Amino acid sequence: MNTLEIKTMPFTQSSIDSLYGKSYSDYPVVYFLNNNTLAYIGETVAVRSRMRNHLNNPERKSLDKMTLIIHEKFNRSATYNIETKLINYFLADERYKLQNKSQTADSISHNYYDKPFFNEELFNELWDQLKERDYVTHSREVIENKDIFKLSPFKELSMDQIELKVKIIDVCEKHINNDQPFVFLVKGEAGTGKSVVLSAVFNRIQELAKEKSSALYNSNNFLLVNHTEMLKTYHKIAGKVKALRKNNFDKPTPFINKRKKSNQKADIVFVDEAHLLLTRPDSFNNFKENNHLEEIMKHSKIVILVFDDKQVLKMKSYWDENKLLSLVDSRHSEEYRLKNQFRMRASHKMISWIDHFVGKKITSIPQKEEFDFQIFDSAAKMYKEICEKNKKFGLARMVSTFDYVHKKDGETYYIKEDQFKLPWNTTEGDATWAEREDTIREVGSIYTIQGFDLNYVGVILGPSVTYDEENDELKIITQNYKDTEAFRGKDEFDDPEYIKEKIILNSINVLLKRGIKGLYIFASDSKLRARLLELYRNRTKDYRNMKIAEEKSDYH
Repeated sequence: MNTLEIKTMPFTQSSIDSLYGKSYSDYPVVYFLNNNTLAYIGETVAVRSRMRNHLNNPERKSLDKMTLIIHEKFNRSATYNIETKLINYFLADERYKLQNKSQTADSISHNYYDKPFFNEELFNELWDQLKERDYVTHSREVIENKDIFKLSPFKELSMDQIELKVKIIDVCEKHINNDQPFVFLVKGEAGTGKSVVLSAVFNRIQELAKEKSSALYNSNNFLLVNHTEMLKTYHKIAGKVKALRKNNFDKPTPFINKRKKSNQKADIVFVDEAHLLLTRPDSFNNFKENNHLEEIMKHSKIVILVFDDKQVLKMKSYWDENKLLSLVDSRHSEEYRLKNQFRMRASHKMISWIDHFVGKKITSIPQKEEFDFQIFDSAAKMYKEICEKNKKFGLARMVSTFDYVHKKDGETYYIKEDQFKLPWNTTEGDATWAEREDTIREVGSIYTIQGFDLNYVGVILGPSVTYDEENDELKIITQNYKDTEAFRGKDEFDDPEYIKEKIILNSINVLLKRGIKGLYIFASDSKLRARLLELYRNRTKDYRNMKIAEEKSDYH
């Protein structure tokens, strides 16, 4: 057993009996049971007993194959780890619908002895062998770039995320029979893992809704998101997870209209990307009331809101702290803030640079690090580099601030910068924009990419983003911003120019925080481009001088 072994046999009593006396019969193993369309994944230290229990489980009756994954170095931490990874990879592979409940994968992300060997080397070998044997369809690289993988309700969570998940379930159980709506507010900036927690806890709530012993038994619950691309991902997850149904997921306006028509309250309503909720009537979206959140609260017992006021992108959905507090009674609400950055593999200094930038401050660029940060003097050169990264890693895309004309008339519109010209801001089909392979030949907008990860992002800062030489800071020209829908309703604000600028800066924040491995920037404005290139060259020169000094120190 010095090497990885994968043993497949019929899922029958005789196969289980044949395991008697085997060296792995009382040793940690990982396993999965499956037929052509369904699968269940687990781990155990008593394989014969566990398999007998499964054989007597009516739900497993239709599964006809049993596959054991065996290794001499397995321990419980390793098998828990591999079980959780398999569940997530099987989900994103999309060949099987999973019978797993979330508690079988309730794994806290933690270190253990020789974790890199099991988590990377051994798991990679395992998945490659499963693909060779045609148990699974897609390669690891394809799966890891899928949105369904990144939003899986079975993902390992950090201690903070587990704490939040437990807290939300406790809140739901405590307030499910309240007369007055209870609001639980989850705050966190882009990349802090808000949606991952929401996916995990909503799946668990839906499982509890089917358990007679639970306080949440028979509860009628929904997850809402006012974002077409994100809704596509949730629907795909629902099609492959036992406890979820596609009709559990909706947009706010249809949800509100259905509740009004049926005159029935929902029990628990989760709202992802709640900063996109409307704060005024919108005839285009068939919303006739004054405020999405106000209406959702009217039609729900408990509302779980995921909120980031730095991602507000339109005046008709303009939120700030005061507007939120005016609707939410502090006596019937709680708040939790997520702080750790999970998306970007960047240092605190690099993230701080971005935060200063979207606050209009231009500061020295941090020294080189694992996170690939570059400033370009040409959009065409940046696009060439993005194409190279896409060939190597996948999921590298160009995006831009909404500074170029785009209309919903079926025509193709383009971004043009010097030698660069590509179609922009298209949304077609059921696949999310970034997952469509052809979108490497397009430029995305905040509306195609908000809430999603890329490996590398190339950001075009268009003509609304310029440079104030006197104060050495960003200067936002709101007249150059072409998202006319974003500014609709401006006359209702006391200081519409301030709100316009904030919306543009928020859009820059969303775009700059999309990349896991790297961020590239091209500024359309020549003065801003020159200033950023100056800082970038100084950073490169400083880094080179530092390396020379280190080499001299080592020599002496």
